[in-house]
Amino acid sequence: MFSLATGGDCLRRPALPTGLIAMVASSLLAAGVAQAQEQGGGSSGSDLAQQLANPVSDLISVPFQNNYDCCFGSEDGGRYTLNIQPVMPFSVGEKWNLITRTIVPIISQERTTPTQGSTSGFGDIVQSFFLSPKAAANGMVWGVGPVILYPTGKSSLGTEKWGAGPTAVVLKQMKGGITAGVLANHIWSFAGDNSRSDVSSTFIQPFLTKTLPDSTTFALNTESTYDWKSKKWTVPVNLAVSHIFRLGSQPVQMGPGARYYVSSPTGGPEWGVRFNVVLLFPKGH
Repeated sequence: MFSLATGGDCLRRPALPTGLIAMVASSLLAAGVAQAQEQGGGSSGSDLAQQLANPVSDLISVPFQNNYDCCFGSEDGGRYTLNIQPVMPFSVGEKWNLITRTIVPIISQERTTPTQGSTSGFGDIVQSFFLSPKAAANGMVWGVGPVILYPTGKSSLGTEKWGAGPTAVVLKQMKGGITAGVLANHIWSFAGDNSRSDVSSTFIQPFLTKTLPDSTTFALNTESTYDWKSKKWTVPVNLAVSHIFRLGSQPVQMGPGARYYVSSPTGGPEWGVRFNVVLLFPKGH
């Protein structure tokens, strides 16, 4: 996914840290190994894929989401982001689950302007907590709770602000392996570096997935963000396909994706690609 150096600056290969290159290489290698070792996913693979389509399912998963976006700034710089996104469900009494979803971004950013050099490091961590009923009603699933922004990013890659706000998800799982829903949150900053801009940001992710009996999943979504301070939208439309394989006894979902930015601020990205690797830990695994 990084053999993009074929012409203009927009297609230059980003200077990735060795560790990030190794992660992408291992992900692609694992895809090949998994293909060779696939054990007919059958209904169990399809069931896992359906659970993954539900952001608040009772399933431990650890996604490694590899993203490359282009073209930032006047220099059309590329950005690679590895999002490590563990999802952990906890039982709260007989009727409720508490699901934590954490996003840990590791970023490598090319030069975007003549005066700004390339940089790499951690971005800000975002952690969501969803309280959700264990039993779905007619296929309807929902969850609500808080979301927290941790200022873990270096100054050029993060906000240097603590933030918090509400988050919610609602979805319906229907016959034929179809899941439709929306996840949203809003974050306000409440502490941090006073010299940095305050944060007031809304995230909205409507999503639609179709899972086949062999566990292949087609997904369409947007990951839209509205910055209330700059009054600017960033709206990427994502299309992805994935499949559940088995590495020995370990189920893993893998697949590529692509996106087009319908709207982005001046100097923002235009398009991107993604390769997702998700380690799954179902009950009894």
